[in-house]
This record gives sequence, structure tokens and C-alpha cells, in this order.
Amino acid sequence: MKNIMRLCIQEAVNGVNQGEGGPFGAVILKDGELIAVAHNTVIKTNDPTAHAEINAIRQASQKLQRFDLSDCILVTSSEPCPMCLSAIMWAGIKKVYYGCNVHDAKEIGFADEFIYHYLKNKSLTEPPIILEELLRDEALEAFKIWYQKEDKVPY
Repeated sequence: MKNIMRLCIQEAVNGVNQGEGGPFGAVILKDGELIAVAHNTVIKTNDPTAHAEINAIRQASQKLQRFDLSDCILVTSSEPCPMCLSAIMWAGIKKVYYGCNVHDAKEIGFADEFIYHYLKNKSLTEPPIILEELLRDEALEAFKIWYQKEDKVPY
């Protein structure tokens, strides 16, 4: 696993050297086989969701032609941010190895603490986002259609 982590680190360095994004790399393995290798491409794509882990999940899902990656392992050069952690959980990945931790990331300007804090207790004096329910009854119609659909693919 140490060699795989070194591959993540090198991928992170490659992304930085190419000016494509922050210093983050990720790899997905299935049965010991390399399925995806990715780095952060937020700058290159102008996509704030183009984190290394998200890019690796997208690659792996395309390669395996499925969204369930529960039989895969993710290795990443840094502890996943809340968005990536959610994506990892949605993909069903059960094991993640990471290099740097959130405190290390904060030291170089990648501070996710406010998101973790908000998710944990939603008691920030200035919340980072305002969530307001609107047209719930109308929006529930799409849910009803999904619920009643006999050939739906649950995930």
C-alpha cells in the first residue's frame, strides 16, 4: 500500500506542476488492480468539485461501468474533504487510506473545518450557506414518480 500512496503523492505533484489544481492525488484499486489514478483539476476545469477523489471515482465508475464501488479501496494523498467523503460514501467505498490530514491541509490554506463544524452542529454564527425549503409539495411529485417506478435502479 505504501507504493500506491507514493503513486498518489506523485500524481498530486504532477497536478501541481501542470498547474491543474491543488496538491491532491487519488487512486482506486479493485482486487489489487489499479482502476483509476487522478489528481485535483479544479483550476484546469474551473470545476470546484474536480477534487482528486471525485475524479478517481468518476474514472473508476466509467471503467467498471457501475456506480457501486463497494469492492474497491481508495488511496488519497490527503484526508478527504466533506464533499469527497460524501462521494466516497455514496460510491460505497468502505476503506480509505490517506497521507496528509485535515490539519496539514489547513496549514497550506485548504481549510475545511468550517464545513465539518457546520455539518456537525449547524451552529455557526454566520452559516456558510442558507438552506430554505421552497415548493416542497410540488417537488414531492418527482419523488412519487420515482417511488412508483417499477423498473428503477436503486442506489
